[in-house]
Amino acid sequence: MALVPCQVLRAAILLSYCSILCNYKAIDMPAHQTYGGSWKFLTFIDLVIQAVFFGICVLTDLSSLLTKGNDSQEQERQLKKLISLRDWVMAVLAFPVGVFVVTMFWSIYIYDRELVYPKLLDNFIPAWLNHGMHTTVLPFVLIEMRTTHHQYPSRSCGLAAVCTFAVGYILWVCWIHHVTGVWVYPLLEHLSPGVKIIFFAAVTVIINIFYLMGEVLNNYIWDTQK
Repeated sequence: MALVPCQVLRAAILLSYCSILCNYKAIDMPAHQTYGGSWKFLTFIDLVIQAVFFGICVLTDLSSLLTKGNDSQEQERQLKKLISLRDWVMAVLAFPVGVFVVTMFWSIYIYDRELVYPKLLDNFIPAWLNHGMHTTVLPFVLIEMRTTHHQYPSRSCGLAAVCTFAVGYILWVCWIHHVTGVWVYPLLEHLSPGVKIIFFAAVTVIINIFYLMGEVLNNYIWDTQK
């Protein structure tokens, strides 16, 4: 794809995430007023990750255009650092977390929506906003992977970073339950302590699998061996 269309596409995706975040934060939901606020929901954290990632993409595109034809080694070095940051965020956060949110949400929603997205939320969150949070994330991140080759970190470092994020969020959810006595997701209310441990372990494994899928897909699309 040409450079300019890619720039416009990334800018449009960034604006869409900004709009989704603004509309979501403007909703007066009781859950937003409790301990942890919006930050206790992985969906909201993922939206922030995606917005930050595409913000970095747009900044990288602008920097690339500004340094084009410039022989400054310092500017070239700074651009390479920005590209490395963009690739790392894509590999470790944007792709695995984004795919995890979409697949897990809709899988549980189809089985029993009350476990993850009670009907009560329909009174607060319109359908278009729900899809903006839980559906369009996947095509957006796949479009980015198709338009730009991303350099993945070493597999051990990448998996370690993904595990750190997953375990950190699980501990955050457990801490919220410790403070409030309420689980962030209704699904957890129905699980025994032993099953919760298995569930959390499975979740960590799944998000690591999505990281590996992203790495394989990235290499397949761009055929880095050649």
